[in-house]
Amino acid sequence: MRRLSWFNTVSLTLGFAFLYIPMLILIVYSFNGGKLVTVWAGFSTKWYGELFRNEAFLDAAWVTLKVAVMSSTVATVLGTMAAYVMVRAGRFHGRTLFSGMIYAPLVMPEVITGLSLLLLFIAIGLDRGVLTIVLAHTTFSMCYVSVVVSSRLVTFDQSLEEAALDLGCTGFEAFRLVTLPIIAPAVISGWLLAFTLSLDDLVIASFTSGPSSTTLPIKIFSAVRLGVSPEINALSTIMITLVAVGVIGASLTSKRSIAKRAKDEQEAIQ
Repeated sequence: MRRLSWFNTVSLTLGFAFLYIPMLILIVYSFNGGKLVTVWAGFSTKWYGELFRNEAFLDAAWVTLKVAVMSSTVATVLGTMAAYVMVRAGRFHGRTLFSGMIYAPLVMPEVITGLSLLLLFIAIGLDRGVLTIVLAHTTFSMCYVSVVVSSRLVTFDQSLEEAALDLGCTGFEAFRLVTLPIIAPAVISGWLLAFTLSLDDLVIASFTSGPSSTTLPIKIFSAVRLGVSPEINALSTIMITLVAVGVIGASLTSKRSIAKRAKDEQEAIQ
C-alpha cells in the first residue's frame, strides 16, 4: 500500500484542523456557564435548557423541518420524473430547453433565484409563508435530484424492463416493480440531498419567507447579527451531533450491507 508523503500528511492535518477545530471549540463553549461565549466560566448545561424553552427557536426549527420534508418529497418526485424523461425519452422537440430549465438552478446564483421567485409570488398575489418557501426550495433542489437519479438511470439495464413488459406488465407496472426498486438508492440519496439543501438554505428562504414562517437559518442569522449567544452554541452542537450520528449510522449500515452481499456471493460460489 502506498504511503502518504510528509507534504500530503501535513496538508491533510492542517485542512482537517481548519475545518473541525472551530466546531470543537463551539461544542466546548456550549457547556460554558457564563453568558460570554469567549470566556470560560465553568461547566454547565443550562443553555440547553434555555434553548428548549426558547419558543422562537423551537417554532423556527419546526417550520424548517416541515418545509424540508415537504419540499424534498415533491422535489424527489418531480426530479425522478424529469430524470426518467431525459434518459429514456430520447430526442424530442424542446429537449434542449427542457434540460436547460432543469439544470439552470445548478448554476444560477441563489440571490437571483430568490429575487425572481419573490417577484413571481408578488405578481400572482401569493402571500409569503410556508407554501412559498416549499415552492422555492422545490424549484432549486429538484435539479439536484434529477442529476443523481439520471446518473443511475444511464447505467440501468433496460433489458430488465423489457422482460417485465414481455411478461405482461404495463409501462407503469414495469417502472414500479422493476425500475424503481433498482434505482431506489439513488432516489433516496436525492431526497436526502434535497432535504439537506432545504435545511441549510438561507438566501432563498429570506426572500420567500413571511413574518410567521421564519426558518431556523434565518433565525440564527438574525440572532448572530446581535451577537453570538450560548443558546446558539447549544443549538449548533445539537445539529452537529445529529449529523454525526446520521453519518455514522449510514456508514455502518452501508458496511454491513456490503459485508452481507459479499458473504452471500461467497456462499453462492461455494
